[in-house]
Amino acid sequence: CQPDRPKGRGHKLAACPVKETAEAAGIPVFQPERIKRAEGVEALRGLAPDLCVTAAFGQLLSQEILDIPRLGTINVHASLLPRHRGSAPINWCVMMGETVTGITTMYTDIGMDTGDMLSKASLTVEADDTTGTLFEKLAHLGAELLVDTLEKVEKGQITREKQDEAAATYAPMLGKADETLDWQRPASKLHDQVRGLVPWPSASMVLAGKPVKVHRTAVGGETSAPAGSVVEADKNGLAIACGDGRLLRVLELQGEGGKRMAANAFLNGKRIAAGTVLDA
Repeated sequence: CQPDRPKGRGHKLAACPVKETAEAAGIPVFQPERIKRAEGVEALRGLAPDLCVTAAFGQLLSQEILDIPRLGTINVHASLLPRHRGSAPINWCVMMGETVTGITTMYTDIGMDTGDMLSKASLTVEADDTTGTLFEKLAHLGAELLVDTLEKVEKGQITREKQDEAAATYAPMLGKADETLDWQRPASKLHDQVRGLVPWPSASMVLAGKPVKVHRTAVGGETSAPAGSVVEADKNGLAIACGDGRLLRVLELQGEGGKRMAANAFLNGKRIAAGTVLDA
């Protein structure tokens, strides 16, 4: 797995769940900074594996590595390929308001999720799903599909299917621009953006001159107020006009260095007047 990374406010090094589970079971763990370097290649070659499996590993494998296991390397990808190739398929699925997604098991090649597909399983994206809740569902679905795929590979019952390049889309790594709420967009699109960025990295807005993370929203009724205008800021929370003439109701948010809280509780310490136009 990936090397331990700094985590939390103290930025202390923390292991990923795969490492923790493996060590608890007495399974050796190797954490190369770059798997394609000589030490990574030799470590894998020394294991003489029949088959390798990857899941959200986050590093591209070289052809030298792919040639080591005699039965190849199988990847578990959290989308219905060729849709949403790349590093953030779950986030982009939710952010784009899609209603169906799933898991694809595939043979890994040197491209970005471009290898031959082996098996697929789909599920419905519920209206209240976030990236966090969908990740949990897909993790269980992916585990089941992987076991089924490996059994079929072992028995020689698997069929390889080429991906349709014309239908391919990409789900790139998220950046700051993807987090910022643009009030010119429709309310439903902003709501999906918020859901797709929960629990990380979170959507953001500027309120009273300070950046604020937005954790939960709902689409409200119609309004004639200009996009970005605060229409309500009271005990019912915060309602902001969007580009399509609908309201986005902010239900939970989090100020700098603060805790996640209900919007009306947050407003107890922040006087935001109706009619205020929020910064872009």
